[in-house]
Amino acid sequence: MELLTYITEKALILIPVLLIIGKILKGIQKIPDKWIPLILLPLGIVGAMALGGWTVDSAIQGILVTGTAVYGNQVVKQLKKEA
Repeated sequence: MELLTYITEKALILIPVLLIIGKILKGIQKIPDKWIPLILLPLGIVGAMALGGWTVDSAIQGILVTGTAVYGNQVVKQLKKEA
Protein backbone atom coordinates (compact mmCIF):
# COMPACT_ATOMS: atom_id res chain seq x y z
CA MET A 1 0.00 0.00 0.00
CA GLU A 2 1.44 3.33 -1.05
CA LEU A 3 0.58 6.22 1.27
CA LEU A 4 0.93 8.88 -1.42
CA THR A 5 -2.07 7.44 -3.31
CA TYR A 6 -4.28 8.70 -0.48
CA ILE A 7 -2.94 12.25 -0.46
CA THR A 8 -4.49 14.80 -2.80
CA GLU A 9 -2.30 16.80 -5.16
CA LYS A 10 -3.10 20.04 -3.34
CA ALA A 11 -1.79 18.64 -0.06
CA LEU A 12 1.47 17.21 -1.45
CA ILE A 13 3.19 20.60 -1.19
CA LEU A 14 2.82 20.39 2.59
CA ILE A 15 5.21 17.43 2.89
CA PRO A 16 8.41 19.38 2.09
CA VAL A 17 7.04 22.38 4.01
CA LEU A 18 6.60 20.24 7.12
CA LEU A 19 10.05 18.71 6.64
CA ILE A 20 11.58 22.19 6.56
CA ILE A 21 9.62 23.33 9.62
CA GLY A 22 10.73 20.14 11.39
CA LYS A 23 14.38 20.91 10.61
CA ILE A 24 13.92 24.43 11.95
CA LEU A 25 12.30 23.10 15.13
CA LYS A 26 15.12 20.58 15.57
CA GLY A 27 17.57 23.49 15.58
CA ILE A 28 15.76 25.12 18.49
CA GLN A 29 17.44 23.68 21.57
CA LYS A 30 14.52 24.41 23.90
CA ILE A 31 12.24 22.06 21.93
CA PRO A 32 12.88 18.37 22.66
CA ASP A 33 12.87 16.11 19.59
CA LYS A 34 9.97 14.06 20.95
CA TRP A 35 7.64 17.07 20.64
CA ILE A 36 8.42 17.92 17.01
CA PRO A 37 5.86 15.49 15.47
CA LEU A 38 3.20 16.80 17.86
CA ILE A 39 3.99 20.38 16.85
CA LEU A 40 3.92 19.48 13.14
CA LEU A 41 0.52 17.74 13.35
CA PRO A 42 -1.65 20.84 13.94
CA LEU A 43 0.43 22.74 11.39
CA GLY A 44 -0.20 20.01 8.82
CA ILE A 45 -3.92 19.93 9.59
CA VAL A 46 -4.33 23.70 9.40
CA GLY A 47 -2.22 23.84 6.23
CA ALA A 48 -4.30 21.15 4.52
CA MET A 49 -7.52 22.81 5.61
CA ALA A 50 -6.30 26.15 4.29
CA LEU A 51 -5.56 24.53 0.93
CA GLY A 52 -8.56 22.23 0.64
CA GLY A 53 -11.28 23.88 2.66
CA TRP A 54 -12.37 23.53 6.25
CA THR A 55 -13.66 19.96 6.02
CA VAL A 56 -13.00 16.67 7.77
CA ASP A 57 -11.43 15.34 4.55
CA SER A 58 -8.92 18.19 4.60
CA ALA A 59 -8.12 17.51 8.24
CA ILE A 60 -7.44 13.88 7.33
CA GLN A 61 -5.18 15.10 4.51
CA GLY A 62 -3.28 17.13 7.10
CA ILE A 63 -2.79 14.04 9.25
CA LEU A 64 -1.61 12.05 6.22
CA VAL A 65 0.92 14.66 5.05
CA THR A 66 2.28 15.07 8.57
CA GLY A 67 2.63 11.31 8.92
CA THR A 68 4.36 11.11 5.55
CA ALA A 69 6.79 13.90 6.44
CA VAL A 70 7.66 12.45 9.85
CA TYR A 71 7.86 8.86 8.56
CA GLY A 72 9.95 9.90 5.56
CA ASN A 73 12.35 11.79 7.80
CA GLN A 74 12.75 8.76 10.07
CA VAL A 75 13.33 6.39 7.14
CA VAL A 76 16.14 8.61 5.86
CA LYS A 77 17.71 8.78 9.33
CA GLN A 78 17.53 5.02 9.84
CA LEU A 79 19.01 4.27 6.41
CA LYS A 80 21.97 6.53 7.17
CA LYS A 81 22.78 4.66 10.39
CA GLU A 82 25.49 2.07 10.28
CA ALA A 83 24.49 -1.42 11.36
